Amino acid sequence: MSSFGATQEEKLEAFMRLLNIMDELREACPWDREQTFESLRHLTIEEVFELSDAILDNNLDDIRQELGDLMLHLVFYAKLGEEKQSFDMKDVLDGIAEKLIFRHPHIYSDVKVSNAEEVKDNWEKLKLKEGKKSVLEGVPVSLPPLLKAYRMQEKVKGVGFEWKERSQVWKKVLEEMHELQYEVENGGSKEKTEEELGDLLFALVNYARYIGVNPDDALERTNKKFKSRFQFIETEASKIGKKTKDMSLEEMDVFWNDAKKLEKKL
Repeated sequence: MSSFGATQEEKLEAFMRLLNIMDELREACPWDREQTFESLRHLTIEEVFELSDAILDNNLDDIRQELGDLMLHLVFYAKLGEEKQSFDMKDVLDGIAEKLIFRHPHIYSDVKVSNAEEVKDNWEKLKLKEGKKSVLEGVPVSLPPLLKAYRMQEKVKGVGFEWKERSQVWKKVLEEMHELQYEVENGGSKEKTEEELGDLLFALVNYARYIGVNPDDALERTNKKFKSRFQFIETEASKIGKKTKDMSLEEMDVFWNDAKKLEKKL
């Protein structure tokens, strides 16, 4: 049952209930007792991707459920830290609260900003003041490459490493495209061709950022669209007693176009 509009006290009670349940499960449940930081890690990653799917589908009920699953993991990690006498939930919450106050001097101090971009730029500069040697230290090594490129470009922008005009970024995309084409058409080595393709993808990610598009979201939406259309081909083919491997590209293309027409009607 939804508790939308709950008071601050009711929200705190709900959080306390989850903390108490975590204590009980850690004490009484054989599976929960066995879990460690390491054993939970891959499960947490899975939960994050499930939340991502729900967000891309704009399914608010699924988003709520996936947030709950992820919240459980956060509480679990805090419980493990408490057992190791290293940190507890209070330390976690105090830490993020202090960080937010420090990184929002335009709210909690006398710094002036005029827009969200200035806030982001100040954020990266403030992180350097916290002792980080590089603005890129905050980019996880294990991030998927497409998202990693996007985040690195965002971070270096915060310290001024940025093209001045969008047209310059597109020019770089075309330059990298031509370099890739040259390698392919002139029999370049696999290593050189791979390098040029990587440069082109990096440039495209940068251009996406300049036009206000998250390339990871854009590609995933295209993945979902492709999957839906191809499964439509498979379904329609089965209705006429055929398998896609026995069909010509032209035959499959007819169903592909039907799938596109159906999308427009939805």
